[in-house]
Amino acid sequence: MTHVRYIDKTRAYYKSIGYEKPYQWAHFDEVPFAALDKPLSECRIALVSTSDIAIKSDDDGPDLHEKFLVGSVYSISSDTPLANLYSPQEHYDVNATHLDDIDSFFPITRLHELAAEGRVREVAPRCHGVYTAYSQRRTSEIDGPEVLKRCREDGVDIAVLVPV
Repeated sequence: MTHVRYIDKTRAYYKSIGYEKPYQWAHFDEVPFAALDKPLSECRIALVSTSDIAIKSDDDGPDLHEKFLVGSVYSISSDTPLANLYSPQEHYDVNATHLDDIDSFFPITRLHELAAEGRVREVAPRCHGVYTAYSQRRTSEIDGPEVLKRCREDGVDIAVLVPV
């Protein structure tokens, strides 16, 4: 089995829909870094992902998704059972992958395992997601600050970022 060449596929996709300039990924020569001032075992950890995760509805009503949405940022309870999560995403290569294993792109079970093992103090009460907007400006000026605000509200010490 070989890996999926998403960078090549992304460039080809944008070219096929008429963009003349190849897709440009964000690049920063300097990245802000803050050293951790306490052991991981004393930290509250949050999951932040660009995957599209929704909570299955208990009835035929709308999924419990939109009520948590602000702009491109959404939050869900980190205690939501994995069986109740799914991805409504339809924009992926269905011939190369699937969305059956939620933990492969939204690894909340792994974070809870780290907490149970004492490797981290606890998982924050909310996980945060950012819908991919393909805008570096929007990410740095709107979505990033919103995620940071929510993490601060939850007393998060560290975050695991899972880009999809």
